[in-house]
Amino acid sequence: MSQSTDKIEDLIALMARLPGLGPRSARRAVLHLIRKRGILLAPLADTLQEVAATARECLNCGNVGTSDICDICEDARRANGILCVVEDVADLWAMERAGVFKGRYHVLGGTLSALDGVGPDELRIPQLVTRVQAEEITEVILALNATIDGQTTVHYIADQLENRVELTSLAQGVPIGGELDYLDDGTITAAMNARKKL
Repeated sequence: MSQSTDKIEDLIALMARLPGLGPRSARRAVLHLIRKRGILLAPLADTLQEVAATARECLNCGNVGTSDICDICEDARRANGILCVVEDVADLWAMERAGVFKGRYHVLGGTLSALDGVGPDELRIPQLVTRVQAEEITEVILALNATIDGQTTVHYIADQLENRVELTSLAQGVPIGGELDYLDDGTITAAMNARKKL
């Protein structure tokens, strides 16, 4: 391999590490970007650099944005006493895409997993308990993935918040083993509307 293609190969290798892209898909994507460098590659490079410099987690909920407090937490209309707890930011974005929830969120950053050594303190569970008290939350919707670790986390949080707040979880439409980020908007809407008490 010549030095002239080293950087291109480096870009392909980096792209191949992205979710959903393997070496072949990454190679095709990079070739497309190079062919359209004026309208795609240069703006993409500029935007990536800007996001790398400004992206941060919301100090309140764990969402990703470009300020210390995200737009959802800043929106006074969403301070309605309902908090939706999700595993990660992709799940929050899936809920927002469905447009069915108008309250605020809390991103845990994963699920409890004894095998992986992930306990409550490695997640944002203590912050959740604090938020429930500080923000006068009346309902917590546990919108975690229907996996074993997700359900273990639901039961742990339910124990922590028992008798403090109404607890509900997503119902119909979320298959066992399903992940919110991969569900269509209609399924998420049905699950949110049919949530049940724990």
